[in-house]
Amino acid sequence: MHMNKLAPLAILLFAAPATFAQTGFTKHILSSDFISEGVAVADVNNDGHTDIIAGAYWFEAPDWTRHELAPGKTYRPDTQFSNSFLNFTMDVDQDGWTDLVRFSLPGEEVAWYHNPGKQGGYWPMHLLLQHAGNESPTLTDIDGDGRPDILCNDWVAKEMIWLQSPTIKGDTTWQRHVISNTGISTNRYTHGLGTADMNGDGRKDILITKGWWETPADRTQTNWTFHAADLGEDCSQIYALDAHNLVSASAHKYGIWWHQQKNDTAWEHHVIYNQFSQSHGLAMADINNDGHPDLVTGKRYFAHNHEDPGAFDPAVLYWFEYRPGATPSWIPHLVDDNSGVGLQVVVQDINKDGLPDIIVSNKKGVFFFEQK
Repeated sequence: MHMNKLAPLAILLFAAPATFAQTGFTKHILSSDFISEGVAVADVNNDGHTDIIAGAYWFEAPDWTRHELAPGKTYRPDTQFSNSFLNFTMDVDQDGWTDLVRFSLPGEEVAWYHNPGKQGGYWPMHLLLQHAGNESPTLTDIDGDGRPDILCNDWVAKEMIWLQSPTIKGDTTWQRHVISNTGISTNRYTHGLGTADMNGDGRKDILITKGWWETPADRTQTNWTFHAADLGEDCSQIYALDAHNLVSASAHKYGIWWHQQKNDTAWEHHVIYNQFSQSHGLAMADINNDGHPDLVTGKRYFAHNHEDPGAFDPAVLYWFEYRPGATPSWIPHLVDDNSGVGLQVVVQDINKDGLPDIIVSNKKGVFFFEQK
């Protein structure tokens, strides 16, 4: 196997030279209520503006008017969890209106909500799976048909699975396929999940902290080949710089890491940053438009209510500027110190000015950070 040889991680620098783009963000507080730790974006009402969805609510751009899509509820951040851990958007039935996919607490239901369009009212809920496990389940295109599918585990059946989204207009049937029934990574609270082409065959493989499943040509077959590997500690999302270099962040403790492959089975783990805890949501995106993938994460405020290390520290939000080269590094930039992340971070240019923005929802509220 061809190896990408990288030198050990350099000491982080805290001042970016003028040759790199400088960034700044304006904070918009859409809500100070704890309503969801998942967030998504979409043009909900087809008016040409990108709106923000957080659990039972959607916020209408450009003035961020709050609407209910289901009976709304607020939660206590110090003692409660919401029933909205991760949110994703897609047009499930392909009727021209974007729908919502909501994951509840780990191990509980995943459902999709049908956008009623111009008729308005609450969005009808359709249950997809009663026992959706893993704390970073996701929507991603598993079969390569251009439509996002659901990737998670069924902790009751002890199976790693994917749910194939419908492809025919008007169809709302999701097909269940088993990746593995060996019990690997099938606890309801399993941490760490991602996709990347690990063997160069053009197919996205499935990553967990214990290794990766090799995606077969026929994605519907059962028991994909598993390659055991130490890909780090319990984390949130896992991303790939390439097949031999991965990044992840600690869900409940301290640490953002770069995992460097040394040979076919051994990986070396480097600390990128460890000055805040509970980075339970991680995004990889080009924040400063320099052509390189940066990282965005922060502290999930009271992830286990107030039981995790650093629970009472400021709820910071950072982006980490990626510097490629023989010795790669990530330069930390503080975005905010009173918001943090939930279970996911959305990076998207939602005001169409050519600059990626950051959207989060968590126990502090719902926030849109507009890049200037």
